[in-house]
Amino acid sequence: MTQTAIQAVYVRGYEQRPEPKPHVVFRIEIQAHVRSWHMWRRYSEFVDLHTELTKSVGGVPPPSPLPRKHVLAMLRSRNNESLLEDRRAGLETYLRAIVSAKDSRWLDTFAFRDFLGVPIGKQTGLLPTTTGNGGVYDDDHAPFTPSTWLDEHMDLETCTRGVRASINRRDAFSERGDVTAAHSTNVQAKKKLARVLSRLGTLGEGLDELARRGMNEGELQRRTDMVARLQDECEKIAKMLTVARRHHQTAASTTAAVDSGDRLALLGGGGGDNGGGLVAKKPISRVFGVAQPAKETEQTRPLDDQGLLQLQQTKMDQQDTQLSQLTAILQRQKQLGTAISNELALHNELLDDLANDVDRVGGKLTSAKKQLNRLG
Repeated sequence: MTQTAIQAVYVRGYEQRPEPKPHVVFRIEIQAHVRSWHMWRRYSEFVDLHTELTKSVGGVPPPSPLPRKHVLAMLRSRNNESLLEDRRAGLETYLRAIVSAKDSRWLDTFAFRDFLGVPIGKQTGLLPTTTGNGGVYDDDHAPFTPSTWLDEHMDLETCTRGVRASINRRDAFSERGDVTAAHSTNVQAKKKLARVLSRLGTLGEGLDELARRGMNEGELQRRTDMVARLQDECEKIAKMLTVARRHHQTAASTTAAVDSGDRLALLGGGGGDNGGGLVAKKPISRVFGVAQPAKETEQTRPLDDQGLLQLQQTKMDQQDTQLSQLTAILQRQKQLGTAISNELALHNELLDDLANDVDRVGGKLTSAKKQLNRLG
């Protein structure tokens, strides 16, 4: 679901280190979509991890046991390649079992992410495929974790901004009179919106799954509100696209009517047989650009042809003024929306900082628990 989702975990090898006292460390390689990294861990750190994972999920141990620590054998294990290789293979099996387990309780713990060195704020959900190679995993349909759910929500917000950008390009094409480009851009925007709506439904289902896995009520309510706001935004965009579709249909009908009409009829002459004949062939419905029977009013009765043209120009100027005022109002609304968006972005940054602080405190608590486990 995210670019940093882990695909595979291996224990590639080991090496002996003399300080602070002679010991063996194992090299763990973690592979993701766009990056990979490695960690060095001692066997005792695996033992601490196992203890912490068991406590974190209510006393249930991980799906695979750690390789046993034979006291007498370990006196000579640092020089016994066979024992070290067996331990390396056992530790790799232990990690892969946690990553590939259908139950992600151990996988989602802070202790496991910290053990693998997953960057804070980008923890990822993992789900194994059945490829049979024992080492590659695919997370395209993985269940959400709390962090990957937030990543997906952020990505959907980016996609909705992209749809709005497409709508702005469509309006720019319309103002330039490029109907074909405007229509094409509108169709692309509709396709993007359909994909966003599909992913938004999956996001809501993921929230239900997180609720079943024990997320607290306050956080669930906050995320439910986030989904609701995103749905409202999609509904607004859908209305904008629908209005645009009707506008293009009306514009197409108008263009066809004007092109087929007589210029003299459009100007209101209609003094000859041609003018009358053309008007008779046009649709009965009222369409802009189609000549209508002239209606004399108190305002037009005393005016000659020049006066009528002047009156028409005055009406058009008034409409232009009203459109300018409407444009200014819309620009103001846009500025307010941008300010609200910036404020929300700031709040999100503050929440991210708070989450990072919580993770750091969690790391300190984990270290303290490890020390307590050693004392116990």
